[in-house]
Amino acid sequence: MADMINVFQPSLGERELAAVREVFESNWIGRGPRADRFEAEFARHIGVGSEHVTAVNSCTEATFLALELAGLGPGDEVVMPTVSFVGAGNAVASRGARPVFCDVDPHTLNPTVADIEAVLTPQTKAVIILHYGGYPGEVAQIAELCRDRGLLLIEDAAVAVTSRVDGKACGTFGDMGVWSFDHGKIVVTVDGGMLYVRDPELAARAPKLAYFGLEQRSGYDHALQTRTRWWDFDVSSFSRRSVTNDVLAAVGLVQLSRLDEFIERRAQVARYYDSELSGIEGIHCPPPLPAGHETSYYMYWLQFDGGIRDEIARDLYDRGIYTTFRYPLLHQVPAFGSDAKLPNAEQAAARTLLLPMHQSLSDADVEHTVRAVRDCVRDRLAVGR
Repeated sequence: MADMINVFQPSLGERELAAVREVFESNWIGRGPRADRFEAEFARHIGVGSEHVTAVNSCTEATFLALELAGLGPGDEVVMPTVSFVGAGNAVASRGARPVFCDVDPHTLNPTVADIEAVLTPQTKAVIILHYGGYPGEVAQIAELCRDRGLLLIEDAAVAVTSRVDGKACGTFGDMGVWSFDHGKIVVTVDGGMLYVRDPELAARAPKLAYFGLEQRSGYDHALQTRTRWWDFDVSSFSRRSVTNDVLAAVGLVQLSRLDEFIERRAQVARYYDSELSGIEGIHCPPPLPAGHETSYYMYWLQFDGGIRDEIARDLYDRGIYTTFRYPLLHQVPAFGSDAKLPNAEQAAARTLLLPMHQSLSDADVEHTVRAVRDCVRDRLAVGR
């Protein structure tokens, strides 16, 4: 439907087009100075040195690289919430390691310390957590748990680009963090991701691993240094091509400069949803953030009583409002071979629905969504009485 209100949507315009035009006119569209600047600007945004971040072609690829840098392999177990993106589970399984799924808080859909502790074994080598919808969750406590147990912590901060706890950016509490810049995220580079690595030696390996394992990233740069046989390869590891380019980085730089305005609009939408939908019979809004927590407002989710979630989704779709649920529970994906029973996650997956949440929503879009949700819930609950 052409007039459908989307659940996620990028905000791209003339500034991004102008930035791309500059790249085209420079005659250098591969990885170059704009990609370097994008890394530097993002590093500044999350409060780390630029030598600790590497821009890549997707968040999933950043996760694959993180697990490769960590040296995980057969016999290792990696604990992760069942409410997570399949790419993270794929990254674990691709290493021959075993993903072990834990339960989540039924309202925030984030794992708690207790959820993680419940599935730790002597074979556990790492923990991957997701910041659901941009909510930080118990990240500080989970990081402390991992330090105490000698476990690697990887944060899937794909949707948590401005999420913080007491001023510290999500994605930087653990040993590694990954972010997404795909077409549905807040900062969009069409496709893209970022990898943060705390350890300086591993961080120095990351850009090489992201480019075929080559010691030199550019023949041009190598020529400036050696002035002889700069075309020769020096391969330190057998890897693949995961890098970004200056076209995507140019878009990302503009998007980063607009991030404050994006978040402010998302916050306005979330506040309106809260004010108009809280206290409505049969509807539960997201829980309030704890003190010191900041969210990216990437998702806004409702939970419905009475087993009406699927019917509400269909009713809203018929009214021109697209909704969804993220993420399908990974312990129920046959390929992962899990026999776990995770009641909180299973309960949440049956009740939760994401409303449209992006900075391009008009006031009319948001008001229409609120009216539709109220009407549909009222009508569905009346049928059940």
